[in-house]
Amino acid sequence: MIVFFIYIDDPRPKPFLHIEGRAGDGGKRRGKMLAIQTQLFEAKDVRFGPIDHETHPEVESKWTHDAEFMRLMELKPIRPLSPAMVKKQYEAIEKEMEEDKNLYYFTIQTKEDNQFIGKAVVEWIDWTNSNGFLRLGIGASEHRRKGLGSQALSMLLRFAFDELNLYRVTAVVPAYNEGAIKLFQKFGFMEEVRRRKAIHRDNEFWDLVSFGLLNAEWRDQVTGDALSLSKGQG
Repeated sequence: MIVFFIYIDDPRPKPFLHIEGRAGDGGKRRGKMLAIQTQLFEAKDVRFGPIDHETHPEVESKWTHDAEFMRLMELKPIRPLSPAMVKKQYEAIEKEMEEDKNLYYFTIQTKEDNQFIGKAVVEWIDWTNSNGFLRLGIGASEHRRKGLGSQALSMLLRFAFDELNLYRVTAVVPAYNEGAIKLFQKFGFMEEVRRRKAIHRDNEFWDLVSFGLLNAEWRDQVTGDALSLSKGQG
């Protein structure tokens, strides 16, 4: 599952496109694409990093006191956590990553000052069928609605499809998180399953919506972005 805040702009890092031209083509950019190259763990303003057990528990503990963030990030009942409780969660996450091999957890940090502002996860990986689930959130309130979640999602998709070579990914979103739904649709996700009235929030039942994206669909989208960039530079 993946639940996070929406950003109106779309600052996805644009790939570098190398085109092999043809002699005598009048300067037109024709030929085949040889390579699409981007930094795997870096975008324009943010990067992925590991857990810092000394400083991150204090930061994330504050996020758990933010009901708005927690209700968008978590589908289970929420509660505030102490730094010590968060640190125990980190230890459990790293143990699962090492032993089960079906979870990849990243912290989201600003490139300018290495500030810990969120987290991004590929989890519940089914290696037999090459499927995985995504989850991502920007916990630092001052960094929300600035396009950083879009940049992080772009990196997470590249990692899932390019590095892990997954065939498809799934994101589960409560229907009240309209911003996240719009963002997934912008990245090409398609609604696949809608569980009616499956989550209870504030005396109201809401649908849970599953969105899916295939590796081939993502690659077509990235190639299209690269070609558009190439034409703009030509």
